[in-house]
Amino acid sequence: MSDRPGVSPPERASALALELRTSLGKLKRKLRGQAGHEDLTSSQVSVLLRLEKDGPATVSNLARSEAMRPQSMSAVIAPLEAAGLVTGAPDPNDGRQTLLSLTKMCRKRIQERRAAKQDWLTRTIQARLSAQEQEKLAAALEILARLVED
Repeated sequence: MSDRPGVSPPERASALALELRTSLGKLKRKLRGQAGHEDLTSSQVSVLLRLEKDGPATVSNLARSEAMRPQSMSAVIAPLEAAGLVTGAPDPNDGRQTLLSLTKMCRKRIQERRAAKQDWLTRTIQARLSAQEQEKLAAALEILARLVED
């Protein structure tokens, strides 16, 4: 990192931003690797996370939420249904609509993958960071939380 004398505050901030993005990208890839490889596109992952967070939704609602056309969203959802990750049921308020939701198998996979990531990160922190470094990490996380506050 740029601790050199004569580095301007904007240059320092830019160097910090680059290092932070690089480190977080590496961490994200490491965590993804701990969860096992799955051939899902980023759009499919986004749909699964949205269904998990927001609950059942129609193709139209998902398309709107993801800024896609309904036809494009249907192409995203079809492989998820074929893989048994998403299921459809008639909307109780409008039988012409289908509400999509996560299957039990999908929810279980999500939990297992999150647990694998959590376990790896916990073990890595314990193995590689001293107690003092863990305290520094806790302080850094407070600062990172401030960066992303709305």
